[in-house]
Amino acid sequence: MFYKNIAAGKFISRPNRFIANVEIDGKVQVVHVKNTGRCRELLLPGSTVYCEKSDNPNRKTAYDLVAVEKGKLLINMDSQAPNVAFSEFIHDGSFKDGIEYIARERKYKNSRFDFYFKRKGKEYFAEVKGVTLEDEGVVLFPDAPTERGVKHLTELEDAVKNGYGGCVVFVVQLKEAKYFTPNRKTHPEFADKLKEVQKAGIEIFAYTCNVTPNSISLLSQIPVVI
Repeated sequence: MFYKNIAAGKFISRPNRFIANVEIDGKVQVVHVKNTGRCRELLLPGSTVYCEKSDNPNRKTAYDLVAVEKGKLLINMDSQAPNVAFSEFIHDGSFKDGIEYIARERKYKNSRFDFYFKRKGKEYFAEVKGVTLEDEGVVLFPDAPTERGVKHLTELEDAVKNGYGGCVVFVVQLKEAKYFTPNRKTHPEFADKLKEVQKAGIEIFAYTCNVTPNSISLLSQIPVVI
């Protein structure tokens, strides 16, 4: 996945979940934040951020904030990027061999899963989660309680009980990580549910990404510790 018209800036403040004040080329710009999560450990005053300039001159915000530097790490913050990057990954055959058909956003009962695919005659649902929270090389999800995430796991478990295959793919939006683990401290219910669905036969994957100021792509699979 590639961005265009990227400009580096300095983060100043975040008045709400959707916008931030960023200094770009000596001018303070109100930019759209493409991640509504808390991201408190990332968006610190003075941090270097990377913003994509919009092609639409009529937009209220001229830029989208897509990445931030955290020390030596460059972290992509675009909440839409994990699905796009995983779509590229699965279409080029890097996820599983023998996939015959791929579709985005397929509904099952009361949930809409991110991906549906067929492999060796079996139908699968896959749910993709972006991960930006990092602590000394360990990456965690979620960074805030997610009842929606628990609901998706519950219905994915139901789909597996009814004969489908199921996958949860954690797309780690940075390059280097030791392993992935659910954030039990922030949301123990999600951690317990992830452990439960793994025992029920749902496959759980975590991949780091190659992140640059103007691109993101899946890179390497890392261990999942539940």
